Amino acid sequence: MGCGEQEEDDEEEEEEGSCYSEEGEDGGNVYFYYTIGERWINYLQRTEDGGLLRHVRPKMKRKSENGLDGRALSPGKKLRKGSEYSRTLGPCTPSPTTTFGDLRNAKAGPARRRRIPSVAPPPELQDWLRTFQRWSGPEKLLALDELIDRCEPSQIKYMMQVIEPQFQRDFISLLPKELALYVLSFLEPRDLLRAAQTCRYWRVLAEDNLLWREKCREEGIEEPLHLRKRRLLSPGFMYSPWKFAFMRQHKIDMNWRSGELRAPKVLKGHDDHVITCLQFCGNRIVSGSDDNTLKVWSAVTGECVQTLVGHTGGVWSSQMRDSIVISGSTDRTLKVWNADTGECVHTLYGHTSTVRCMHLHGNRVVSGSRDATLRLWDIETGQCLHVLMGHVAAVRCVQYDGHKVVSGAYDYTVKVWDPESESCTHTLQGHTNRVYSLQSLTSGMELRDNILVSGNADSTVKIWDIKTGQCLQTLQGPSKHQSAVTCLQFSSKFVVTSSDDGTVKLWDLKTGEFVRNLVALESGGSGGVVWRIRASNTKLVCAVGSRNGTEETKLLVLDFDVDLK
Repeated sequence: MGCGEQEEDDEEEEEEGSCYSEEGEDGGNVYFYYTIGERWINYLQRTEDGGLLRHVRPKMKRKSENGLDGRALSPGKKLRKGSEYSRTLGPCTPSPTTTFGDLRNAKAGPARRRRIPSVAPPPELQDWLRTFQRWSGPEKLLALDELIDRCEPSQIKYMMQVIEPQFQRDFISLLPKELALYVLSFLEPRDLLRAAQTCRYWRVLAEDNLLWREKCREEGIEEPLHLRKRRLLSPGFMYSPWKFAFMRQHKIDMNWRSGELRAPKVLKGHDDHVITCLQFCGNRIVSGSDDNTLKVWSAVTGECVQTLVGHTGGVWSSQMRDSIVISGSTDRTLKVWNADTGECVHTLYGHTSTVRCMHLHGNRVVSGSRDATLRLWDIETGQCLHVLMGHVAAVRCVQYDGHKVVSGAYDYTVKVWDPESESCTHTLQGHTNRVYSLQSLTSGMELRDNILVSGNADSTVKIWDIKTGQCLQTLQGPSKHQSAVTCLQFSSKFVVTSSDDGTVKLWDLKTGEFVRNLVALESGGSGGVVWRIRASNTKLVCAVGSRNGTEETKLLVLDFDVDLK
């Protein structure tokens, strides 16, 4: 539609469209506007020195310097001489502008322009193009609109392939580095790695050490000490040790999830007795047995470095921190040991039956007994601080995070306690048989300290929210254990469970989905049992054996570590 003269009372007929141009405030830029009703079409900005066009989205309204409203005029609206509008609005005929072909040539060069191969131009093409050039801006837009309606989808796709690259901008490279890094901080680590492959500058940004430090903190990853110093990755690139730590942990997680299972290290001891309890910290493994002893092993060499002797009954529970080992026995006592020297530091008296379970936090340990009570002890003084009563059957498992105590018992319940007031705050009911094992996440992610995972004799594993008492997940399905769950461990990503069926299974903590079997004894189902498991970030220790002689008593150490160079 042209901008020919019309009556001034046609101002409300804006549906047909209007065009006008405006000088920039510095006089160096020329803007072209086109509106249809209230819709504003994007326009191009041309610099006075003939530089590249910029793609700009105009504002709906613009106030001129003298305060008048610079809105688009209605079709045919005349500009009065000396009016305020005439100072800002030029004639309706387009000013000389850079064409899209100029833009394409400037970016890629004539030799690299797209051409339709093997097609002779129709004889009428040049006449058609000259006719198009003679039209006004609005007439060209209307012609293009009609042309688009007559194109096939493949032709529209071709136009998009030609046009879109010309208006793409590397906005990251145009931003100050601080803002660019802030934008990249919202990407997931996988997307950061992809972004690093875009160009050299993006790779420099994506290798930023502080950026990867935040990603590690989000995942609860601590940087190993030997990665403190940065080193040159290649000319112009500084290697990020935080990224290295993240990538290492990712590979470790993938080894747990789907890596090839290496042959385990086998540690033999306790003869044919049952391994009743197991602890693993650093490179030290401690196993307790119904032979009344505990053994301290090197996870590196597999050597037994200490045997702790002193209990007069079978050892059925233990805890360890650094060189301190605490054990509980059928002799109704707890003992505190020095694992380096083998010395018994304290003997704790109070329970009236077997000390069946315990959990250590700081200098305090909570013990559970077949006398249906729990006791909180100070391991430095040997003093009993609190007694928790409420279960009506033997306490089989307990966890303690310094504030809350969570216990499972043969009365089919899981209880949450406030030890300072010696009161039960929640009773979690849902299991249909004895509760054998549970874990409350006591370290790691701060927002996960309300998660509880329990496994029991009904062969299921449940994930709870201890603040609400709600069961979040039940780990079951066709791959669930075929008999009682004997032990479990969990991290921020996985749950590892063992069973009387001779298997160790890996589950996804968030989804509750079965991942795979980590251990499957050949004697499973015919007497082979996985009694206990303990896991670190890179290793899994399993205490296996049988009660009928079908499986030799031993420890299996599986390694999921990686060697990144």
